[in-house]
Amino acid sequence: MKLLAAALAALILAIQYPLWLGKGGWLRVWEVERQLAAQRARNAQLEARNGVLAAEVKDLKQGLEAIEERARYELGMVRHDEVFFQYADK
Repeated sequence: MKLLAAALAALILAIQYPLWLGKGGWLRVWEVERQLAAQRARNAQLEARNGVLAAEVKDLKQGLEAIEERARYELGMVRHDEVFFQYADK
């Protein structure tokens, strides 16, 4: 009887092995869920960045103020009626 109980216990353990440690086991499921959560967080960051870029593109397409601001700060442009002074630090 003890031999039969030991054999059944060994079979139960053998059946449990693929469930926990196999290719589609719980450990793999937990790892994939962790990777999925990390990817969702990254996607949320990228969606926020894309929203900012989309708003900037819309502003550049519709508003002249954004174009003028970029021309002034990035290209150093001035209007015809303005005087530009530049001071050099020594």
